[in-house]
Amino acid sequence: MLIRNVEIQGAGRVDVRVRAGRIAEIGDRLDGREEPDAVDGHSGALLPGLHDHHIHLAALAADTASVRVGPVDVTGRDGLATALRDGPPEEWVRAIGYHESVAGDLDRWVLDDLVPHRPVRVQHRTGALWVWNSAALRAAGLEAESGDGRFWREDERLRGHVPPVRLDLEGVGRRAAALGVTGFTNADPHPADGLLDLLSVLPQRLLVMTVDAPVKLMLDDATLSAPAELAVRIASLRPRPVAVHCVTRVQLLVTLLALDEAGPVDGDRVEHASVVPAETIPWLKQLGVTVVTQPHFPAERGHAYATDVAPDDRPHLYRCRSLAEAGVPLAAGTDAPYGTHDPWAVMRATVERAGGEALDAEAALNLFTGEPQHPARARRVMVGEVADLCLLHVPLREALDVLTADTVRAAFVAGARITAPE
Repeated sequence: MLIRNVEIQGAGRVDVRVRAGRIAEIGDRLDGREEPDAVDGHSGALLPGLHDHHIHLAALAADTASVRVGPVDVTGRDGLATALRDGPPEEWVRAIGYHESVAGDLDRWVLDDLVPHRPVRVQHRTGALWVWNSAALRAAGLEAESGDGRFWREDERLRGHVPPVRLDLEGVGRRAAALGVTGFTNADPHPADGLLDLLSVLPQRLLVMTVDAPVKLMLDDATLSAPAELAVRIASLRPRPVAVHCVTRVQLLVTLLALDEAGPVDGDRVEHASVVPAETIPWLKQLGVTVVTQPHFPAERGHAYATDVAPDDRPHLYRCRSLAEAGVPLAAGTDAPYGTHDPWAVMRATVERAGGEALDAEAALNLFTGEPQHPARARRVMVGEVADLCLLHVPLREALDVLTADTVRAAFVAGARITAPE
């Protein structure tokens, strides 16, 4: 394949030839007699394809078969009731994105009052909690197991008790390709049996945590291990790297202590790093651990954070600039469907952040152009590199001014185009 007339950072306007899935040649006016169907880049920038370093693909693919009941979707108890009653025609209703700001805390009795006769299950916005009504519990044979219908981090067990959900993975892949996304890191802590076969329909390159390195470790404050116990668990997994879920101050501190004791290895990651006190930044740097964060969450969830997050923690939410300036390896993932699936929206949120944590546009773009196994290690459009590429309509400088998916012309994985032709 030949891509003509593209802008490559540091090389100006050139042609790029791809052979056997890798960039074989970069130069001015390359001979195209062997590639009669060359792509004309029209002076647009050619970038490494975007890689979403933290996403939940099966959950995202289930969106089309779900009812959205988050704060931006419904308001109040009556709005929630209407959304649940008017859900898809299937017997079960699967609702997602709920937050207490919609209609307060949920349990089976609240849901019974809203929808008494139809099985309903509602997922909290964090993805950690499901709430079922009595009809759902009876249908699944679980009525005796959960007095209040609330299940905390029990997805793995609950899978066998619910009807199959339609997964629109083809749509996920198609929409991501249109955004210039050529790779995903699936961040489920306990991937379902058969997940790799399901995900094989995606045109993007895949890294699946726990199946591939790194191993995903979930932490919850209520069941948090002592640092020494976590260190033993980490040591038992070596030489594989770990990706530790850290959404509170105490989870981060326990993780850093455990990594200190077990010894870090290349590829260790902290997922989310929701709360990073200033005094832990040198510690992160010393350990060499990569932070994979979600800098868009303060924008998407700012109203809820103002009431849900302790005042002492608010200045330390989803740091970017302070980590980057300290030399902490930094990358980003959308965490979709628990956040937007659009990396360009994440970049804009990163640039527009208040409180001294904003990055410039190029640094924000680089959060999504790192290597899958080493997210903060930049990929480049160079001879010999894998041809996972994102072609823009415009030069890089213009794209950085707007940071929108509208600038994406095409995406290529191993040199094969994965977007629909224009």
